[in-house]
Amino acid sequence: MRIDGVDHVEFYVGDAQQYAFYLCTAFGFRVVGQGGPETGLADQRSLLLRQGGIRLLLTSPLNERHPAARYVARHGDGVAAIAFEVDDAAEALATAVSRGAVVVDEPVRYQVGDDRVVTSSVIGFGDVSHRFVERSGDPETFLPGALDMFVPDPEESDDLVTVVDHAAICLPAGELGPTVEFYQRVFGFSQIFEEFIEVGEQAMDSKVVQSPSGKITFTLIEPVADRKPGQIDDFLARHGGAGVQHLALLGDDIVGAVKTLEGRGVRFLSTPEAYYAELEERLGLPDLAISDLRDTNVLVDRDHWGQVFQIFTQSMHVRRTFFWELIDRHGARTFGSGNIKALYAAVAHDETVDA
Repeated sequence: MRIDGVDHVEFYVGDAQQYAFYLCTAFGFRVVGQGGPETGLADQRSLLLRQGGIRLLLTSPLNERHPAARYVARHGDGVAAIAFEVDDAAEALATAVSRGAVVVDEPVRYQVGDDRVVTSSVIGFGDVSHRFVERSGDPETFLPGALDMFVPDPEESDDLVTVVDHAAICLPAGELGPTVEFYQRVFGFSQIFEEFIEVGEQAMDSKVVQSPSGKITFTLIEPVADRKPGQIDDFLARHGGAGVQHLALLGDDIVGAVKTLEGRGVRFLSTPEAYYAELEERLGLPDLAISDLRDTNVLVDRDHWGQVFQIFTQSMHVRRTFFWELIDRHGARTFGSGNIKALYAAVAHDETVDA
């Protein structure tokens, strides 16, 4: 099984049009396709959004028969599938099953002329699946014959972000180790980072796994059971189990992107002034001006290879269980310890203020 990058991420949502409106007006995504009963997608309405190399599929159920209905009732709007690019979807499924994965969907072929897509899927974590996607022909045709593609928008897109950098996943206490082992055994991922994080009386364990290609990265997090319940426990209770807490979108001008998105109404988590006062002493001079970082609340950290700049949006989810991250890598391949702790301190403060 050869896994390349993230083909797309599918969200199950109560209202795909409303969700798409927010992502398009605020983040600059464009609707590039749609499907439903009239295109052969029974019991659902789906919209395909795109920006750079990021594809988001938003699916709403039209009745209780569709699995999105059960998902939304249990979790609210959220990530339901993270799809992997593969050479052979049937072979990937057979390999994953032989390594202990559980089948969600057997291979399905979509074809019109020379454009062919084959998909299959297995359970990943919680109610989130991993879809194997094999493509040939026009790469812009998402599901030939099942999803109508729109004529390209003549207006140029901002392309503030280009690819999905990573997904952060919250797990119940005790599931971190087995989940890391699962991704290593079934998909051939490697563990590339780990961190024990303390914020006040709360604590959490985090491990990062990555595909052999380096293009798919999952940050896996579990609460420490013998510490005071915190935001990971809150996520698990509000979400109804394991799930994706945030998606990180990679761009190459994080300061400019934040300013643009703030102008469109996106709200970001704030960072204490002391963070920037101590920044140069802690990390040395960053690649981006400290004044720009302070003005935009962008965090910076480093690993052995370079610097990484990050910022996190406030949650717009009614359950406050999902948010977005912008990330800009200046050579860094992993995550700095300081940013992870700063993130969770900021999220904890935001939830306290909102309570």
